[in-house]
Amino acid sequence: MSLTLTEQDRPELQKAIQEIVDSGFAGVQLRVNDERGEWVGSAGVRKLGESAKPATDGRFRIGSATKTFTATVVLQLVAEGRIGLDSPVDDHLPRFGLDRRITVRMLLQHTSGLFNHTGEYYDDGTVAPGIPWQGQEYVDRQFHTYEPEELVRLSLSKPVRFEPGADWSYSNTNYVLAKLLIEEVTGRSLAEETRRLILRPLGLSGTVVPGASPEIPEPHAHGYYRYEDAGQWKTVDVTRFNVSWISAAGDMISTTEDLHTFFSALMSGQLLPASLLAEMRTPHPKLGYGLGVFVEEMDGGGTILHHNGGLFGWAALMYSTPDGSRTLTASLTTGDADLDFAATAAAFQKAQKTLVEEVFGGQAGSAEPAQ
Repeated sequence: MSLTLTEQDRPELQKAIQEIVDSGFAGVQLRVNDERGEWVGSAGVRKLGESAKPATDGRFRIGSATKTFTATVVLQLVAEGRIGLDSPVDDHLPRFGLDRRITVRMLLQHTSGLFNHTGEYYDDGTVAPGIPWQGQEYVDRQFHTYEPEELVRLSLSKPVRFEPGADWSYSNTNYVLAKLLIEEVTGRSLAEETRRLILRPLGLSGTVVPGASPEIPEPHAHGYYRYEDAGQWKTVDVTRFNVSWISAAGDMISTTEDLHTFFSALMSGQLLPASLLAEMRTPHPKLGYGLGVFVEEMDGGGTILHHNGGLFGWAALMYSTPDGSRTLTASLTTGDADLDFAATAAAFQKAQKTLVEEVFGGQAGSAEPAQ
């Protein structure tokens, strides 16, 4: 049982999350586990117009931190001999007519070259839209259900980014295909396999794979989306919404405690054989992405592994040392501050940098993509 520390024991952590709130976020909950014990705290408000702080055991939408869970399930099935890491995805999902050079590894590492169904941002500044995922059109479809096959076929109707394995580009579609691969191989839903392989063994009672359900279990804070429509700024509550548009690339709900337990167990070798954990932690030279995790060398020395997540209204942080002995897990909710998409992303990156430097020392390097 780890020693639980209080706000008075780690005033620098409480100060850091208060500064994040002051920068424009509605609320923050933070959990740090290290050699000093466990510290949990929160700042800001649970809901706009109320004074109560976010619960430190509250559930939240974890966005792309979901990818680490999805990748872990795939690698566990590799360990069971049911999937070949370097086998063509087309072997299991022939209905899509995928390029046979695309392997399971390429899905997990974002090297397939497949168009991102949530839209592509090119180096020259141009944008190729995918599904509606911002503005009034997104709000109007807040409870719309997308089928995974629909998302994949949208992606396949667009030009590829590059030849399979030739480059790196973050594509949520890779993880939608990973979900379909898991379900095809096992004959069970991704939610069932995640419970079998991760949630039940680790006792993660606060973690949910919601599918198309818009609900989030209590206790939870509220997330808000602020956007401009017809020259007017609007703020809407996006606590309840259907996350099927992002599927297994970012749909899960969890708690800071469950994320700590999961990521610490994963990094310390409790979920994967050593050989597959080493594969997971071997980074691509572009942005340092392994198989479902970012691998980052700190400027001050040392390595950290992480996968954060961001959805409108919500952001999640999940960091660990390579041995799982020191972790940082957090949830941030956005409110009605006058921040557009770019400003919110910039504030999020500043917040993660502040917390990482406080907990792991040194200087945090490059930031992750926003989604």
